Amino acid sequence: MSYGEATTSAPQAERDGRVSSNERLSLGVAARLSRYLQVLTQAKKMGKETISSQELSDYTHVNSTQIRRDLSGFGKFGKRGVGYNVEALVSQIRKILRTAGQHNIALIGAGHLGKAIASSEIFADHGFRVVSIFDVDDAKVGTPIGNQVVRHISDLRQVVEDEDIVVGVLAVPNQAAQGLADELVEAGVKIIFNYSESLLDVPPEVTVHTSSPAVDLLYALYFYLT
Repeated sequence: MSYGEATTSAPQAERDGRVSSNERLSLGVAARLSRYLQVLTQAKKMGKETISSQELSDYTHVNSTQIRRDLSGFGKFGKRGVGYNVEALVSQIRKILRTAGQHNIALIGAGHLGKAIASSEIFADHGFRVVSIFDVDDAKVGTPIGNQVVRHISDLRQVVEDEDIVVGVLAVPNQAAQGLADELVEAGVKIIFNYSESLLDVPPEVTVHTSSPAVDLLYALYFYLT
């Protein structure tokens, strides 16, 4: 069964500058697909079975025509007048983004922020699982957070290898971030999600994403003021 509101032939997709799911996505397409996936995942949790491109547009602020163009470049996903099947589209976008399946995370920092991250469903909703939590504070090592027990950072390398971890989350003070990022890199982690404000210096093969609520607010404020 197919789910999609619009279809485009392969030659037309190539003329529009879009790519198949076997090719590397442009940053713009990948960013938009990630936004669609975020909305669709929440819609699925709310029990919503179908969603239109206009509804996706309302939640993502991406033009509905652009949404249909993005999705039609990868196949036929739904029916005109009905909308997209939420569950099927979640599955398809995860395949396109190559994030289907489960991915293990090492969380560094067992303070208030680390505890909040460990107990949140935000990662689990997208197939990420916090499999280990680390800290440098001996007073926190050995304490339980959820179903995990805090480990000392000295165990990081072995756990990354044993648990096949490629993503590390830094929930630590600014002054500690670089040193702990170095520990993650040395352990073999290739993606670092940084909750500190520190600018991290890492090798080119390691990807760093810094999450800053202040920057997000400034971005939103700019569009409000203009």
